[in-house]
Parts: sequence; structure tokens; C-alpha cells
Amino acid sequence: MASPAPQHFPNRPQFSDFMKPCRFEGEVQNLEVHGDLPNDIDGTFYRVMPDPQLPPFIDNDPWFNGDGNVSAFRINNGSVAFQQKYVRTEKFVREREVSRALIGKYRNKFTDAVEFTVRSTANTNVVSFNGQILALKEDSPHMRWIRRLWKQGALTGELICFGYEAKGDGSPDICYYTISPDGKFTQTVWLVSPVCGMIHDFAVTENWVLFPVIAQLCDLERLKQGGEHWQWSPETPFYIGVIPRYGAKSSDVKWFTYKNSFPGHTANAYEQDDGKIVFDLGLSDKNVFYWWPDAQGNSPEPSKIHSQLTRFIVDPNTEEGVLLEPKVLHDGNSEFYRIDDRFSGRKYSHSYFDLMDPRLGTDFAAIGPVMGGGYPPYNSLAHHDESTGKTEVYFPGRTHLVQEPVFIPRAGSTEEGDGYLLALVNNYRTLSSELHLLDCRDFTKAQATILLPLRLRAGLHGNWVGNN
Repeated sequence: MASPAPQHFPNRPQFSDFMKPCRFEGEVQNLEVHGDLPNDIDGTFYRVMPDPQLPPFIDNDPWFNGDGNVSAFRINNGSVAFQQKYVRTEKFVREREVSRALIGKYRNKFTDAVEFTVRSTANTNVVSFNGQILALKEDSPHMRWIRRLWKQGALTGELICFGYEAKGDGSPDICYYTISPDGKFTQTVWLVSPVCGMIHDFAVTENWVLFPVIAQLCDLERLKQGGEHWQWSPETPFYIGVIPRYGAKSSDVKWFTYKNSFPGHTANAYEQDDGKIVFDLGLSDKNVFYWWPDAQGNSPEPSKIHSQLTRFIVDPNTEEGVLLEPKVLHDGNSEFYRIDDRFSGRKYSHSYFDLMDPRLGTDFAAIGPVMGGGYPPYNSLAHHDESTGKTEVYFPGRTHLVQEPVFIPRAGSTEEGDGYLLALVNNYRTLSSELHLLDCRDFTKAQATILLPLRLRAGLHGNWVGNN
């Protein structure tokens, strides 16, 4: 007889306190707004969080194995409406039918209770393309978010995509492909990575595409034995694969290396006049995903992990080789880098990111017992201007931590960085969530604070879709 389905979530940090699953679907109109919400902001902020609808049957299931639950904040005429709905993945639908979890370990199909056609949680990013909202997960096809909330703004430009382990779990194959604005596939290129490692993010310039490979490696035999998908390899260098953006062949890829380190999220990349590529991203000398240790079980103490905004210079016209020592652009402990997206792939100056600076006065003694477990905490938002070297910091309060921000251009302005920054903020005093809006002309204080009558778990990524 099969074991009964769990009736409650495990008593573990990733399912407790602020990280207790939200599991809310519905809408709230006219959220409370404190401060001045500019009337020129017209659009929707979409973000997605891993949010399990049912207790897992796997012991110590990681928080990012939860179902994708998309939040949408519609800002128009100085008011904010909120809606939230799960992505109807095959996993979600089948588990709801039987009222119990069917999926096993994170990215290990050999531990599932049933076989899935598409094994996806659709919980990592949400983007707008060709009139649809697409929920993304890096190990599976995109899923259409089935409820279109509001009229979308004009959509332009192509969709640039890739998949790794593209020929099955444990395979080193990468599929790079592009889709035209009307939804037609325009090119497909198959590449082979030096190792079967994680590629969580990538970068695109006018003429090149870059793939940073994390030294978290997959082994198919380990999966078959019920093990973890990823294992940190301290012997593996940091690889950056570079291919032409258009007209590439499999043989065109070049792999450049740097010493063992952990590449985080990309800020931006662009080409210099001399043809070299500037590639800015987070970089740590330690295993940021410490919950996947090395083969000996070693992992860093989370409080010792420090990621910095770092610049590599890559020459795509040379032979493969070791990269020169990169430049640290900002030495603070940072992640979740965002820019004015109109300058993606182009020379830029302004970057915005989450920052952890204990000197700011966060009351960790008060919030620690109710934080729950998730990714490393960040207690402020930063704006770094590389052209001046100046960094401004917004500190939301002693009992608050921040999630990933998004940039909103100011209506009618084409100047880089002229706009607003919007971020979901965790309030651990009220155990509820807030949206904080900053005017980038006066970055160190909130122009408006939008209160939610509920608590949203830590999310991963999101995007702003404007209507103007």
C-alpha cells in the first residue's frame, strides 16, 4: 500500500515563517498606496515565485522546486491592481487531480511517483512575447500563462533563447535558437559544452552570444541512483562560450576559461570599438548554491559567500584561452542585476541590483526567527553609475529585505536610467509584502510604498511590460 500523502508542509526553514507557501490565487483591486505614485507609469510588473501547492513527498525539498505562481501588478492612473495565478503545468494539473505531490527530487525524474511528458514547474522567469505571457524554467519548454490579465503594450524585437542539457539529462548539448517577433523560428544552432554544467543566465550583444557555465555539474548515473542533479566541482574552471549571434555553426563556438568561481546573473554585455566584448555579471569565489556541495560534502558557510559585480573583457576574434583577470565594478555583496532594458546589448552606464550591507542597520535579531529559508538575504537596493563610479543605496528599513528590482522608463524620455525602480520588499515585522517605487533621480528614498494584504514568498525573476 502506498504511503499516505503528507497533509502539511515539513517543519523546515524553506517551508516556514515568511517562506511558508503562499498558495493564493485571486485578485485585489486598489492596493493601498503611501506616497506619490506617478500618473505616467502605465503597465504591469510580472514576477514568478516557486510556490508548492501541495506538501512534497521528498525530504528536505528545496524551495525552488515549487510550482510557478505568477504575480501581476497593474499600475495605471495612480492606482495598483494585483492578480495572482498558478501556471497550469502538467505537474500542477495532475497533482491537483489527486491531491498529492507526484514530482520527486529537483530535476531528477527517476524519483518521481509518475512519468511526466513535460516535467516543468515554470517557476523561474516570466516574459511577454508575441502577445502572450510566458513562464520559463531552464530545464523545460516555456509555458503560456493561461490568463491574460490586461492589454499588453507594443511588442518588438526577436526572442533569443537557449537550452542546455538539450539532448537529455546529463548531456553537454546546448541548443541556441531565435524566434522572430511574429513567433517564427529563424535559426537553430547545436553546441557542445566542455562539461555538463548549469547555465542559468546568458548575455547577448549586437553580434555575439555568451554562455557562462557554472561549475555545478550533472552526472546521469548519480541521478539514476536517486542523487542530486547538481554537484559542485572545485576543479572545474569557469567557462564562457562565445558564438556569433547570427549565422553561427556548431564549430564556431569558442570556450574561454577563468579560474574556478561561480558566475551569477548577467548585468549586460556589449561590444567595444576594437571588437572586444565587455561582459558584466556577478562573480563569487565560492559555491553560491551551497546546498549542492562537492563530492566530499564540502560547501561554504552561507554568510561567507560574497558576490560582486565584475567585468570580463572577451576577444571573440582570438583563439580559445584563459581570460585576463576581470575588473570588479562594485565591491559590495550584490546580485540580481538589472539595467534600463532599452540598453540591453549596448554600451551602458547604469546598473541596479540587490545589495547586502550589514552596516545599514538591519535588525537581524528581530527578523532572523521569522525569515525562513531561501536565497541569501539582501537588505537594500543599489544604483551604480559606471561612468562616474558613484553608487547610491536605498535602505527600506530595519525589518525589511528586498527582492529583484525592475526598471521602468520615464514616459517620453530616451535617456538611459531616466525612470523608476520597482521592487517587491519583504516586511518581517508585519509578515506581509510591499512594493517600493524609487525615482532614479532621487534614489535613496521611496517615492511610493504599495502595501499588499498578504505575504509573497521569495521569487526568482520578473519583468515590466509597459503600455506606453
